[in-house]
This record gives sequence, C-alpha cells and structure tokens, in this order.
Amino acid sequence: MEELRVAPGRSLPELADVWWRRPMDEAELTRRGRISTAYTAVYVTPFIVIGVALLLIEPLLFPVAMWSFAHAWVIPELFAHRGARVAFPLERQGSAEPERTALGLLGDLLDHEPRRLMSESGLALHHGRMGAWLVGEAGALLVRPNGWRVHCFCVRATDPDLPRGDRIAHLLLALRQDEIGFATVANHAFTGAAWRVRRRLKEHQRPALDAGIVAAAS
Repeated sequence: MEELRVAPGRSLPELADVWWRRPMDEAELTRRGRISTAYTAVYVTPFIVIGVALLLIEPLLFPVAMWSFAHAWVIPELFAHRGARVAFPLERQGSAEPERTALGLLGDLLDHEPRRLMSESGLALHHGRMGAWLVGEAGALLVRPNGWRVHCFCVRATDPDLPRGDRIAHLLLALRQDEIGFATVANHAFTGAAWRVRRRLKEHQRPALDAGIVAAAS
C-alpha cells in the first residue's frame, strides 16, 4: 500500500519513487484488464473442463462435477474480495470530535449528492477523465466509462493518525491534482466485473458503486 502526499499545482512527488512503473493511463488500464481476464481464465478453465469431462464420462459423478464448478466460481470471488477490501472502512480509534470536524471539511470538497453518498457509504464520488472514482480511507475504486469494469487501487495518506475525513480528503485532492499520477502511485489490487466487486463490498457501500456506474456510463 503506497503512501501519498499532495504537492499542489504539479505532478505527485511520489511518482519519482515508482519511476519503474508504467503510467496508469488508458492504454495501461486496458492492458491490466486483459491480463486480469487471462489470469483468471488460467485458474478457472481447468475446473470447468474437469467438471464437464466428469459429467460426460459418468453422469453419476454429478456431485464431484459440482465441486469442480464451485471452485471455478469461488476463485474469481476471492480475487474480487481482495480488490473490494481497498474500499473497506478502517477501524475507528480515538475521539469522535476530530472525525466530525474532518468530515465537515471533506464535505466542502463535494457537491450535494456526492456529500450525501459520502456520509452514507464512506466513499467520495469523483468523476475523472478515466471514469468515476470512489475514494475511501485506504484506497479507491475506478469505474470505467462503460460501467462494466472496476479497477481497485490500494493507497493511503502519510499520517496514520488522521481522521477518516482527512484521509479521504487527502486522497481526493491528490486524485484531482494528478489523476494518472494517483493511479500510477497506487497499488493496483484487482480489476474485474462491477457486479462481482459489488457483491464483495459492505452492504452500505453498494449504493456508492451503483452511483459510480451511473456516473461512469453517463
């Protein structure tokens, strides 16, 4: 998980620390999507083939075939869970007053509807050039313009003691400053179908992803 510091008016300074990474632009996002699809297929296809083969050899092996098909289903779910975790809320510690103050300051950065969504889900909606972003305390989800694919990024603010609102505001400001730089510095955790990521989010976070899909597709 990368740390992030904001330097207003220029590219993120953390880019110098990850000079070997390709810029996370449109071409790289597309490449990551294709690699992820192929990677998942390598894991899933053998279980599907085995299940079908068992049924063709002996229909009475149906229970064993179902076990194989279940593995083919669970593997992508595990990958999606790893990606969705970047949006999970962190454990709260300390006084509630700094949290309320920080959330109030964060609200100044958001319009009315994203502010309401933020208060309910803990995710701040931002419409960028590459799609709709949902920014949380320790990561962000990027819904691509077609609304079908989601990229999950793990990234955090430098100070571990910041209140939740300050963490999100810090990441949101960095994203607005340099969208490609933000995506490049962050660790790419997963990319896959939006419906699969949605299943792995906390229940109160799912409306935020729904709003992100609508914003990305519009």
